[in-house]
Amino acid sequence: MVKRSLLTIIIYTFLFVSILTELGIHAQELIIPEAAPEERICFALYTVHEGVLKLTAQLYPIGNHDDITVKLQIKKGENWEQIAETEIIYPGFTAPFRVENWDQSKDIPYRVVHMERAFYEGLIRKDPANKEVITVAAFTGNSIYQPHGGDISRNDIVENLKKINPDLLFFSGDQVYDHSRHLAYWLKFGRDFNEVIRNTPTICIPDDHDVGQYNIWGEAGVKASSRAGDDGGYYMPAEYVKEVERAQTSHLPDPYDPAPIGQGIGVYYTDLTLGRISFAIIEDRKFKTGPAGVVPQIGPRSDHINDPAYNPKSVDVPEAKLLGDRQLKFLQDWGTWWEGCDMKAVLSQTIFCGGAHVHGKIGGRLLADLDSNGWPQTGRNKALDAMRKCFAVHVAGDQHLGTIFHHGIEDWNDSNYSFCVPSIANLYLRWWDPIEPGKNRIPGMPPYTGEHLDGFGNKITCWAAANPSPEPNGGSKLTTRAAGFGVIHFNKIKRTITFECWPRNKDVTDPQTQQYEGWPKTISQQENYGRKAVAYLPTLKFIDVTDPGIQIIREKNKEIVYTLRIYGNSFRPKVFEEGVYTIRIFDEGFEKILTEIKSLPTDKKEELKIKVLEP
Repeated sequence: MVKRSLLTIIIYTFLFVSILTELGIHAQELIIPEAAPEERICFALYTVHEGVLKLTAQLYPIGNHDDITVKLQIKKGENWEQIAETEIIYPGFTAPFRVENWDQSKDIPYRVVHMERAFYEGLIRKDPANKEVITVAAFTGNSIYQPHGGDISRNDIVENLKKINPDLLFFSGDQVYDHSRHLAYWLKFGRDFNEVIRNTPTICIPDDHDVGQYNIWGEAGVKASSRAGDDGGYYMPAEYVKEVERAQTSHLPDPYDPAPIGQGIGVYYTDLTLGRISFAIIEDRKFKTGPAGVVPQIGPRSDHINDPAYNPKSVDVPEAKLLGDRQLKFLQDWGTWWEGCDMKAVLSQTIFCGGAHVHGKIGGRLLADLDSNGWPQTGRNKALDAMRKCFAVHVAGDQHLGTIFHHGIEDWNDSNYSFCVPSIANLYLRWWDPIEPGKNRIPGMPPYTGEHLDGFGNKITCWAAANPSPEPNGGSKLTTRAAGFGVIHFNKIKRTITFECWPRNKDVTDPQTQQYEGWPKTISQQENYGRKAVAYLPTLKFIDVTDPGIQIIREKNKEIVYTLRIYGNSFRPKVFEEGVYTIRIFDEGFEKILTEIKSLPTDKKEELKIKVLEP
C-alpha cells in the first residue's frame, strides 16, 4: 500500500497543532480523582439478552495492596445474595460479569461490591416485551473542550432522560475525546451519566476518538502509521485499543464471531433483543479499508475530495471493504432471525452516505468525505441491501449533525431510513447544504430536503437536517452548535418508528419546547424496504395464527428476497421480479413451506387461505 504524501502529513500536522492551539489543550489536564476505598466503584453498564446478563463495573484505580476481587449481588427480600465474582482487569480497572439463566420477567436490584467497603447499586430492568412502544435514547460526540460546550454540565440530558424513561440507551461513539487518556475521561463520562445508566440497559460502542485517532479505517487490525489513520489500521498500541473496547463493550451480548483481528484486537459486533425489538450492533470502521494508496488523492487530504471535475465512480473500488466479509455475513444472517422479535434496527457509529457538504466552518465545502460510510460505494450498497431485506431502520451518530435520510441503491428510496443523532457537545461543525434544491420535495419543505446524490453518487433523500447556526460559538447553552440527542420510538402495534431530535438545555416536557426542524418524523416499518413492487404474490390469509414470520425466496436462484414478522393475519407480499417463489411461514413451534407460488401483476389480486397448525 502506498503511504500518504509528505504534503498530506504536513497538512494533518498543521491541522492538529491548530486544533490544539484553539482548544488550549496544553493547559487542560484531567487528573483521575483520588477515590476513597468506599468510593472505588465509579459506574456500571449492563445488557440482558436471551437470559444472559452481561455487566461491567468500572472502578477507579485501586491501591497497591487492595484486593482485585469484585462481587455481584442481587437483592432478595431484605437481603443481598452473591451471584457472581470476578477479578479487576488491568489496564483499565474493569470488572466484567456474565450471569446465565437470568430471570428477565422482573426488575431485580443489584449491587457491585469491592472489599466489603465500596458498594454500587442499580436496577436490572425486566424485559419490556409487553410494552406497546419501546423507546431508545441515542447519543454521539461527547466533546470535552470548552469552546464547543464540552465543559457544560450534562445534567440537562440526564434530567430529560428521567422524564423520557427510555427502555434502552445507545452511545454511538466518541464518548471520550482525549486521544491518550481514555481512562480519565471514561470515568468522567460515567460520572456524568451514572444516574441513568445504573438503572437502564446501555449499548456503548467506541469510535475513532475513543481509540486515540482523528479518523479510523480499521482495516482488520493492521498498524496505522499516524493518528490520521488514512492508510488503515490502529495507531495506538493494541493493548490501549483493547482496554478501550473492554471498558466500553464487554457488557454487550457475546459477539457473533469472537475471533480477533490483527494485533489480537477483539470484535464485539453482535445482536440484542429488548422488548421484542432486535438490534444489530455493528462496527462499521473495524474492517474498513483506508483510502491512502487505494484511491488517488483528489484534495488537500487523502480522505477529502474537492475537485469539481472528479468522477465518483473513480473511487468506487470493488475490493475495498466497508463492513468486511465476516460482519456482512452476520448482518445477512441476523436479518433472517425473528424469534422473539417484531421489528429490527441496526446500531452503528455512522450512517451509510455522505451526510454533509460543509465541514468545520462556513466555506469549508467538500465534494466527498471518505471517512463517511458513503464510501466505498460497493460496500455501502451491500450493507444497505442486507438491512433492507429485514426492513431494519439504521440509527447512528459521528457526523456531528442530526439528519434523517431515506437511502437508495438502484433508485431513490428503495432501501431503508437512517437517523443520525446530533452531538452531545459539538466539536467539529458540519452542515447539510446542497447547492441545488432537492427533487420531489413535499411542498413547504426546505430546499435542502428531497432527492439528492451525495458526493459519491449515492442516491439519498433528505427529510431533515439540524444544521448549526452561522454564529461562531455556542454560548452557555450550545444554542448555535446544533447539539442535542435523539429519541426513537418503536410502536409494535402500528409497526411504526418515530424519530425525535432534541436540542440541549431544553425541557422535553415543556409544550413550548421545539425539536429541530423536520422532527418528529414517523415512518412505517415497511418503508425500510421502499423498493417498488414489480409484482405481488397472492394475499396470505391465516386462519389459525397471527403475527407470523414471513420469508420470501426466489426459486430460480434460492435468494432470500426479504424476511419480516407481519402484524395480524393478512399480508400481500410484494416482489421485485416476476416469477415463482417459495413462502416460508414460521414462528416458535411451527414452520410451513409453500412452494411454486406464482407472482401476479400489480393490478391483480388473489387470496390464499392458509391453515398453519395442521395435525
